[in-house]
Amino acid sequence: MRLTRTTNRQVESSVARGARLRVLHGPDAGVEVAVPAVGLTLGADGSADFVINDPSVSRRHCTVVPRVEGFEVTDLDSRNGTLIDGVAIQRATVPVGSVLRLGGTLVGLVPGEEHLTIPPSERSSFGALVGSSLAMRTVYSVLERASGSDASILLLGESGTGKELAARAVHEHSRRREQPFVVFDCGASTETLIESDLFGHVKGAFTGAHADRPGAFELAHGGTLFLDEIGDLPLALQPKLLRMLEAGEVTRLGARKPQHFDVRIIAATHRDLEHEVERGTFRGDLYYRLAVVEVHLPPLRQRLEDLEELVTVLLAREGRPTTGVRSANFERLCRYHFPGNVRELRNIVARAAALSPPATPFSDMPILLGGTTSKRDTEWTARADRPFQEAKTELVARFERDYLRDLMQRAGDNVSQASRLSGVERKHLYRLLEKAGLGRSE
Repeated sequence: MRLTRTTNRQVESSVARGARLRVLHGPDAGVEVAVPAVGLTLGADGSADFVINDPSVSRRHCTVVPRVEGFEVTDLDSRNGTLIDGVAIQRATVPVGSVLRLGGTLVGLVPGEEHLTIPPSERSSFGALVGSSLAMRTVYSVLERASGSDASILLLGESGTGKELAARAVHEHSRRREQPFVVFDCGASTETLIESDLFGHVKGAFTGAHADRPGAFELAHGGTLFLDEIGDLPLALQPKLLRMLEAGEVTRLGARKPQHFDVRIIAATHRDLEHEVERGTFRGDLYYRLAVVEVHLPPLRQRLEDLEELVTVLLAREGRPTTGVRSANFERLCRYHFPGNVRELRNIVARAAALSPPATPFSDMPILLGGTTSKRDTEWTARADRPFQEAKTELVARFERDYLRDLMQRAGDNVSQASRLSGVERKHLYRLLEKAGLGRSE
């Protein structure tokens, strides 16, 4: 079952049934066809059920037949072979989400797109998610239903839209609520350590591995593992994650025997994973395993009707008066585009409260938008009253601190997004933030 939000105003969710073939790469990229119960013959000849206009594809290349456990794929003695994950097959049963290579063409076995409308929830919040708009109540409706199962969930949306809050809310409303909720940021660990951080390692697995160490899966045993920024997971590790999803087994780095863990997976990303699958940077079979339930969280600019409610809640969290929110300050917020979404709004309100006396109403608080600073804060003056290197070091440090502070605000405190905006490699950005005394905002 795959639930998705498919329209802007009349928000719908859909359940996928059956399956279809989609050409992901090649001369026929974008072409789709439904797979009937009797299956299809794929090839370049006009007599094939699914004609592929690729000279490297044989006249009758292979057959694809739906089965209960996936699809039975049979190569028909093609000259270039039928490959799955780089391995040529003669006959194999593969799961939905697999990607076949036929010559120079990639064909994805993807779920169908039958639609089932799910009525919006009556809630005005779900966990820490807040908002009574139609868009949010539709999100709540999907999350409510998904919470009662162990199905994998993929949360999509811009940085700062509340994907981690949604994951926590699902966990809190599930049968696993008394068990661990573990957050793993796929974009925060270095590529050399991410396998150890995710799957664990045994003593002696690599230089510096002085003792056994559990990974995120082991720590989340019995509960929920939230894989943030799953789109940043290295391609080489994706098959191992797929095995965990299929068999529930993980092999620690350096170990010989797999371990079984009972973990519910919720993943999130701001990336368009379908596009990443087409580019070959994300496995199609892993995408469809994660996206059993797919939920899109709308950006704040598309649900400004929730703004007053959000500001009221955020003021209450700061211990400030919640009356008189509608004011000139509120009108300024309504005209703002919120590139950092709700996370940025939270920072705006927290900063306004921090710069105001305790009883100050929202209408009288100083509201700074888009990293606004005073002229005095941004004027730098170089004076020759000290050695050159000392003066230069001070000015460079001030530039880095101010730049990084504004960068993180624009990125909604998301280091991966900040790395993309600035063009600075994520690992180096962490060092710069620590050097500037800013650390990593949670």
